[in-house]
Amino acid sequence: MKRVLLLSTVHPSADPRIMYKIAPSLQSHYEVFCALPGLLGSLRDGLHLINLPKFGRLLPRILLTHPVALLKCLRLRPAIVHIFVPELIPLALLFQWTGAKVVYEVQENLFKKFAIKRYNNAPIFQRLFRLFDRLARRKFHCVFTEDAYLEEYQDLAKPFAVIHNYVSLPLIDSLAHEGARTRGAELFYLGVVSMERCLDTMINALAILKNSHPDCHLHLFGPVRVENAGLEAIAGYREVKDSVTFHGYTAQKVALRYARQSAAGIALLKPVADYPESFPTKLFEYMALKLPVITSDFPLYRPIVEGSGCGFCISPDNEKALADALECCIADSALRSVMGNNGRKATETYYNWALEEAKLLSFYDDILHS
Repeated sequence: MKRVLLLSTVHPSADPRIMYKIAPSLQSHYEVFCALPGLLGSLRDGLHLINLPKFGRLLPRILLTHPVALLKCLRLRPAIVHIFVPELIPLALLFQWTGAKVVYEVQENLFKKFAIKRYNNAPIFQRLFRLFDRLARRKFHCVFTEDAYLEEYQDLAKPFAVIHNYVSLPLIDSLAHEGARTRGAELFYLGVVSMERCLDTMINALAILKNSHPDCHLHLFGPVRVENAGLEAIAGYREVKDSVTFHGYTAQKVALRYARQSAAGIALLKPVADYPESFPTKLFEYMALKLPVITSDFPLYRPIVEGSGCGFCISPDNEKALADALECCIADSALRSVMGNNGRKATETYYNWALEEAKLLSFYDDILHS
């Protein structure tokens, strides 16, 4: 079997797309090696694991993690190297020089995202990104997680594919069991916790909601990108801080237990950077969990959420609209059930990983025979 190396110096060891979608999809066709920070052991369910040093800042990764990745992985002589962050483009060029085909996966539009990044965004890093990104367009095969990214990447020299980050239904079903009950007043959010992702709107909506539902509670799962001073500056924070739990980065299996007990899943984003043209993965996970979704009223989202009747699209700055939508989900169990079933049906029909897996395997086959 030909070898495939999935390589990232940024993604966590339990990254759902790499470890639970792409790797298992490739496993029956290739010998798959996963090199990520924090991986424990050398073999798991037939996947070869390679542990890399973990650093949050770009410069230590370049100086320390990249040489380790090169030392551990170059000797594998993989047929395909699939990289998930642009900082690895120089290493990928070395793999290509030894005969490997390279897949460069674009998971965000950094040309727009740099405007809101709080670290690893120094001018020198931005210039280097543009330089290496131009090289990748000429040298590598590209995978995009969103159709909209093709507006930026129009000058590609090699064939490419759009492989959406839709939900893996078997994975979701294995992590969140049907037996959990909905408590009604529990609210769920999964993802980076930041102002750009509407933390202030969620807090202020909760303050409104407490008047009619004093027992409501907001569970936030994900890394927190807001300082304490920023939290205190949110108008309703002091009023509801005992009704908000910041769980931090949590294993998906643990977080989804709370989702099953919640009245709604919140997936709000503000219209900044590339957010209006990118789907939050949690949107499809909520739908698969039969959880009513409340998301931003972006033109990209409306056909999915309103078209399938699985939730609400609201202005991401409108805390009253969010409170009203949450009120509907908490108070009306019949509506909650209908929306939940509609969302699940839509994922089973359109927005599931099985459909994307077929595209991924076909793309890999084309690369190897090109």
